[in-house]
Amino acid sequence: MTARPNAATNLQQELLETYEQASRTWLERVKSEMELWSELATKLSATRSIPEALGVYQKYAAQRMQMAAEDGRQLFDECRKVAQKITQAMPTGAFPGNT
Repeated sequence: MTARPNAATNLQQELLETYEQASRTWLERVKSEMELWSELATKLSATRSIPEALGVYQKYAAQRMQMAAEDGRQLFDECRKVAQKITQAMPTGAFPGNT
């Protein structure tokens, strides 16, 4: 009987560790986004013409798009890890209708 509570406790601990790592990753991500926009503001204030400003903005917009794509991959990977941990912790036949 003690195997089930231990398994649940272990799963909770593993999920907590996964969530904590995800939180650290996303905090770093927020910091990098703030740096990106701060750099953009600095670069834009130093431009001398509209075409130059548009070029700077285009460069930073492309970087932001790349960051968004990386965000999607990161989120997918985190969700996959959580789903794997839960699935691995489930005994066979744990869902109604499984026989």
